[in-house]
Amino acid sequence: MVLCVFDLDHTLIQTPLDLAAMAVDMRTLIEGANGPLPPREERYRVGELIAHCRAQAPALEPGVWEIALDHERRAMEVAALEPGALAALAGARRAGFATALWTNNARALTLPALDRLGLAPDLDLVVTRDDMRALKPDPDGWRVISDHFKAFDAVDAIVVGDSWVDGVAAASAGVPFIAYRARQADLDRWGVTPVVHLADLALLPAWLAAQGNGRG
Repeated sequence: MVLCVFDLDHTLIQTPLDLAAMAVDMRTLIEGANGPLPPREERYRVGELIAHCRAQAPALEPGVWEIALDHERRAMEVAALEPGALAALAGARRAGFATALWTNNARALTLPALDRLGLAPDLDLVVTRDDMRALKPDPDGWRVISDHFKAFDAVDAIVVGDSWVDGVAAASAGVPFIAYRARQADLDRWGVTPVVHLADLALLPAWLAAQGNGRG
C-alpha cells in the first residue's frame, strides 16, 4: 500500500476563500497596532504575516488567527465538491493507496465540511493547521503525515494540489507532486515540476493505477 495526499481548497472542494483578502485584513490589523510594514513590490502572504506576528508582535497573533477563521468560516459555509473529488478519493483507495488530507485550514471547520460533502469516509488521515508547526509551503505537515504512516517513505507517496504552495511543500518533503488545474506561471516561478498535470480530477485513479501502485 502507498499513500496519496490531497490538498483541500480548490482541489477536493470549491470555496470562495480569498487568501489575498485575508492577508489584507491581517495586515490592516498589524499595521493599525504597530505601524506600517516594510514596503515591497509583492503583497504580504498569510503565512508571512503570521510568522511576523510570532516573531515581532505575539500579542497580535490571536487576532490574526481570528481573521483567518472568519474568512474560512464564511467560505466553508458555501463549500461544494470539486468535480471528480469523490471519484478521485474512492478510486485512489481502489488502486491500493491510503489517503490523507493536508490543508492549511482549521480543523474545527475542515472536519464538518468533509462530513457534509461525503469526503470523510475515504480519508485515512486529516492534517490541518492545528496539527502543524507551520503552514504550507512549509513542509511540516509532512512530518505529521509520515509519523502517522510510519510504513511509508517519500518514494511511496504522491501529493495532489492546485497551487504552487502545495508543490513547494511536496518538493521540500521529497514527495512527487501532481498539479490539478494549477497555474503554470506560478509553478514556473516557484520551480515546481509536477510529475503530471490533471485538468480532470476523476482521471487521477487511472493515472495512479498505471504507475503500479506508485512504483511505476
